[in-house]
Amino acid sequence: MNKPVRVNSDAIAPDTIGLNFYAVDPSLSDILHIHLPDDLRRHIEPHLERLGGLAGGRLDECARLADRHTPILHTRDKFGRDVQTIEYHPAYRELEAAAFGEFGIHAMSHRKGVLGWPDTYPAAAKHAFTYLFNQSEFGLGCPINVTDGAAMLVSRYGDEDVKARFFDRLTTTDMSRLTQGAQFMTEKEGGSDVGSLTTVARFEDGQWRLYGEKWFCSNADAPVATLLARPEGAGAGTRGLGLFVMPRFLDDGSQNAYRIVRLKEKLGTRSMASGEIKFEGAICYPIGRLDRGFVQMAEMVNWSRLSNGVKSTALMRRALTDSFHVARNRYAFGKLIVDLPLARRQLLKLMLPVEQALSLCFVTADALDRAERQGSQDAAALLRILTPVLKFRSTRDARKVCGDALEMRGGIGYVEEFASARVLRDSYLGSIWEGTGNIVALDALTRAVGRHHAESVLAADLHARLTDAPHVPQGWRDRLKGAVDRAIALAQQVAADGRNEAEARRATSVLYHVSSAVTLAWEGSRTYERRGDARRILLSRLVFDHRLAARDPFELQHDAREATLADLILSDAPVSARLVAELLA
Repeated sequence: MNKPVRVNSDAIAPDTIGLNFYAVDPSLSDILHIHLPDDLRRHIEPHLERLGGLAGGRLDECARLADRHTPILHTRDKFGRDVQTIEYHPAYRELEAAAFGEFGIHAMSHRKGVLGWPDTYPAAAKHAFTYLFNQSEFGLGCPINVTDGAAMLVSRYGDEDVKARFFDRLTTTDMSRLTQGAQFMTEKEGGSDVGSLTTVARFEDGQWRLYGEKWFCSNADAPVATLLARPEGAGAGTRGLGLFVMPRFLDDGSQNAYRIVRLKEKLGTRSMASGEIKFEGAICYPIGRLDRGFVQMAEMVNWSRLSNGVKSTALMRRALTDSFHVARNRYAFGKLIVDLPLARRQLLKLMLPVEQALSLCFVTADALDRAERQGSQDAAALLRILTPVLKFRSTRDARKVCGDALEMRGGIGYVEEFASARVLRDSYLGSIWEGTGNIVALDALTRAVGRHHAESVLAADLHARLTDAPHVPQGWRDRLKGAVDRAIALAQQVAADGRNEAEARRATSVLYHVSSAVTLAWEGSRTYERRGDARRILLSRLVFDHRLAARDPFELQHDAREATLADLILSDAPVSARLVAELLA
């Protein structure tokens, strides 16, 4: 038989076009088995299969086109009238139709019947769709998220008139009726320091009107925006802020009195229009009590931070999937890359933060569901600390994972024809959006721990998970329990003394790594019971070795156990609890 003719292009590793991102991700399926009722999981699986196929195919191509052909602001229409519009590439509109129309991700928490499910979806189910969609398109993740958040604010705090005006259209999946949302928060004077913002709301002739500027407004031409402004005469700081909803168009069809001054030229998320807004008496409607605006908006920010963590995890998963596809399909020095020792170590180092983040995303989503659907105060406290901890570390890890994955593909990964460069550019947004790393670490330590004492609930939750993990060796459970106690003690020390503020980032990272190590072990035990695979327990050990244990940088690390762990974790074969016990002895 003649050998197939090879051409030079065969030497280039293939990209991931054509892969089904749900089918190639058994970790997601395992976690959904843990966190979702069987009937709901069975219902959404075919939809996740479809979205996974689209994310690895047509949606990814649309994302590439939308990233290349960025939005254009037109300040006048063709007749010379001062009518502002933003022009989008048709590929972006196709992405919108999939996210808002076909899958209804924005509406899953608010509207019954999406994708044929008779109730609303819990956060754990919704974010399975968030996770898959953002592996192809990260820019549109913001409009999906803030539309979801605007619907939550209107539903939870709006009066009957506000609900009647906005809620139905914010949550419809009918693209001809859909009203997307936006969140206009950041100002030149007040970015992280929200209390210093200067936008004023004045009550004039029976209407609230806005005056001022917002500096960074994503989904800039959305028909509805939620924002904070200071009612004229209100006090300083965050306590003087009111929450408002502002339509782009008034009841008579005319544009409201605000202008998009310009669009931002951004490093990433180029497909989505972010701009600067100037209010010139724009009509708006208060949401809830005017003296509770910041508190109400903070609830939406927590929703958004969870979504942010999920989306950053999605970027990491996309980068990891690409790296595995390269390593398993490209030869170097006569071997597949995946068989080279150093490459295997690098793949493991890419994989570990992805699995850590995925585990904590869904534990946090589960806490949100129990807090809001069951009214659990313990779950609310757990959510209060896990949300900033997840947001802080997962978004930072995304930058490194996506950068190192680009390196796995080599020089061609630096070329925009492949997804690697776009994924890397997008990954830098997560640690800025909804609070920079410093702000989020301080929120976790000085407020969640120092003010709300949520760390005690986290400690109890992690100890309970270890008790509920019978297939985790007892010695390893004891070691993890000790790590939990030490992490909590460190967080309390930092929170108790303002002189330790500089340690807030490190203490938040320690909480993240310990929480993820425990969660991976607990999931490994549950997955072993269901299908005989305990490999996630081994990932728990790697978290401890690589994220928590100090190593002497001047000594060679001839670790035969780690090589064995790599072989088992990178393989598709199930790992028995007996073998796990031997390796962790």
